[in-house]
Amino acid sequence: MVNEIVGKICRGEKISSSELVPLIDLDNPYDLFFGATKIREHFKGNKVFTCSIINAKSGMCSEDCAFCAQSKYHNTNISVYPLLSKHELVEKGMYMASMGANKFSFVTSGKKLSKKEIDTICEAAFLLREKTDLKLCASLGILDKDSAVSIKQAGISRYHHNLETARSFFKDICTTHDYDEDVMTIKVAKKVGLEVCSGGIMGLGEEFSHRLELAEFLSHLDVDSIPINFLNPIKGTKLQNMPILPPLEALMCIAIFRFLNPEKDITICGGREVCLGDFQSWIFLAGANGIMIGNYLTTLGRDINDDLKMIKQLNLELC
Repeated sequence: MVNEIVGKICRGEKISSSELVPLIDLDNPYDLFFGATKIREHFKGNKVFTCSIINAKSGMCSEDCAFCAQSKYHNTNISVYPLLSKHELVEKGMYMASMGANKFSFVTSGKKLSKKEIDTICEAAFLLREKTDLKLCASLGILDKDSAVSIKQAGISRYHHNLETARSFFKDICTTHDYDEDVMTIKVAKKVGLEVCSGGIMGLGEEFSHRLELAEFLSHLDVDSIPINFLNPIKGTKLQNMPILPPLEALMCIAIFRFLNPEKDITICGGREVCLGDFQSWIFLAGANGIMIGNYLTTLGRDINDDLKMIKQLNLELC
C-alpha cells in the first residue's frame, strides 16, 4: 500500500489524510519512513538546508499557549528583555552565517510588534542583506498588511507563523486568541508576496488525527515551508508534566507531513535533541529536508558542528 501511495504522489497526484490512516502503525513505522524518503528524494533530491533564529525579544507574551515558556501566565524563570538593537541583531546574523546557516530568522515574543519595533527589524534586515548571503525570515506575531509590506521591502523574504496544532485541538492549547487570527496572518503574508513558513509542535497531547488534520490544512493553505517542533516540557508551563514523544512516533509525525506536503520544505526544529536523542539523523529518512541549527528561543540546541558533521556523514548536500 505504501508503494502505491508513493507512486501517486510522485506522479503529482494529491492524496487525502484518510489514505494515510492505514499506514500509521507504531509497531512498524519503517515502511512509512521508506516512503517518505522516496518522496523527499523525488522532490528535493539529495539537498538539505540549515536555518537559524535569534530570540530578538523575550518573555511577557500576552498569550496563554500551554507549552510556551515566554507566556506571562507561566513562571519559568527565563530571560526577559525588550527588542534587541539593530546592531545586536546584525551581529548574531553574521555569526550564524559564518557558522554555515542558509537562513536566519528574527523571532519575537508577544502577539504583535509596534511600528517602532518593526522599523528596527527592517533596519537590521537591510544591513544583513548588505553584509551576508543569508535568506532572511521573520516571526513577529500577528501581521497586518502595512507591516508585511515593510518587512518585504527590507529584504525579508519569508514569514514564519506557526499554527501550532490542528484547529480542532487549538482551544486545548491556547484560549487568548482565535485560530483564524493565525490563519489570517498567513494569508496576509502570502498576499504581499512573502513566502510562508508555518507548522506546529508535536507532543502537546494531541492524537494522530490532529496531526493529520494540521498537515492537510497546511497543504490547503499552500505554505512554502513547514517547521516541525517536538514538545520539550518546560517547568512552570501548563504542559510541564507532559511525557516526551517516543522517537519513532516523532519520526512518524515527520513522515505524514512529507506525504501530505510532498513538494514543500520540512524543517526539524526545537525539541529534537530531547525527543529524538540518537535518532536525530533519522529525520531525513522520515522525509525532512531542513534542520534548525544553533539554539532555540529559550532552550539550547546541540553543537552546530555536530549537526553539520551529521549531514556530511549522511552524504547529503547542503544547499
